[in-house]
Amino acid sequence: MNRSNIFKLVLILIFVLVISVLSYPPLIKSLNLGLDLQGGVQLVLGAVDTDEHKVTSDDMEQLATVMGQRVDELGVNEPIIQREGDKRLIVELAGIKDPEEAIELVGRTASLEFQLSDGTVILHGAELQTANARVDSVTQQAHVNLQFKPEGAQKFAQITRELVNQYPRGDTRRSIAILLDGEVITKPHVDSTIPDGQAMISGGFQTFEEAANLAAILRAGALPVDVEILEKRIVGPQLGLDSIEKSKIAIIVGIVFILIFMPAFYRLNGLIANVSLALYGVIFLSLIVGINAVLTLPGIAGLLLSLGMSIDANIIIYERIKEELRNKKSLRAAVDAGFRRSTLTILDANLTTLLVAGVLYFFGVGLVRGFAVILILGILASMFTALVFTRFLLRIVVRIKFFQNTRFFGV
Repeated sequence: MNRSNIFKLVLILIFVLVISVLSYPPLIKSLNLGLDLQGGVQLVLGAVDTDEHKVTSDDMEQLATVMGQRVDELGVNEPIIQREGDKRLIVELAGIKDPEEAIELVGRTASLEFQLSDGTVILHGAELQTANARVDSVTQQAHVNLQFKPEGAQKFAQITRELVNQYPRGDTRRSIAILLDGEVITKPHVDSTIPDGQAMISGGFQTFEEAANLAAILRAGALPVDVEILEKRIVGPQLGLDSIEKSKIAIIVGIVFILIFMPAFYRLNGLIANVSLALYGVIFLSLIVGINAVLTLPGIAGLLLSLGMSIDANIIIYERIKEELRNKKSLRAAVDAGFRRSTLTILDANLTTLLVAGVLYFFGVGLVRGFAVILILGILASMFTALVFTRFLLRIVVRIKFFQNTRFFGV
């Protein structure tokens, strides 16, 4: 039995060591950093009232939705889009390569119209189903293919049929102008009836990326109201790097202090706590990467707080065990009683913190929600390692004869 427990202990220690060495580097590299850590763009957009339309709360909600869809097209992970006041919208984009291009796409109205030669509007962007950028295999010129919704396709077919029947080929009235934000992008001649609801925007694209960007904002839809960029702030990587370096120092100092303090004060229990801490880190980082959470500077604060709570749970357990040993209980009985008496305290403290973090997440915005997410993940990881893994490891240790001296447990 003694050899079996020694074998289990060695196997667990090797497992934790191997998984830590193999997991930490790729997990750390996979962390999705926020605007304050890797730089990016923060925009303040203002909705503009016009003589025809006054901006409403519903307009702002729709504006936030469309803006979110556009940002998704840019491939930005976890953007922060939040309202400020009645007519302002804050958009934060982290880690984008071309800030000016992002600003142009986000701020563009993207009002798409199809007009006849006399200025009559026959189709709007709202009737568009999808848009995709393509490169002509012959001319090698980029263009955007448009596909209308069924009702729009029927209307487009009817209009093109009427133009073909009324005007001879070559007549300027037999053309349809495509306008974006009031500017004529292209004015193709209608050679024949177009029954399938397809159209093409060509000309004016210097690169395929320009066509792809236009297709992206057309897919997202036109903005419901006119907007203007009230404030533009480009956050450089230097601030982010400085924050990361200081955060690294804080984390390293905290972990080193814990690794030294726990064995010095709790002896064997402290070493077990350090092993649990290594596994806790792997689980915690895996959860962050797994749900694609964004790590911001407040999130790092949440990381450090959850780390402290993880060690605090171990301290509560070990103090209970020491108390039981002083009451002359056997080592095994002291471990079982220590966990039994401390579990309720740990659950109460952690569940209370989870409740507060949940309130911060549901009612907070921006960086506050990031802090809440990291704190919730950290608490879940710490509860598992403290109440499940540490208990499992301690039960194995106390069955090994060499460790059955109470001095190993600080008594």
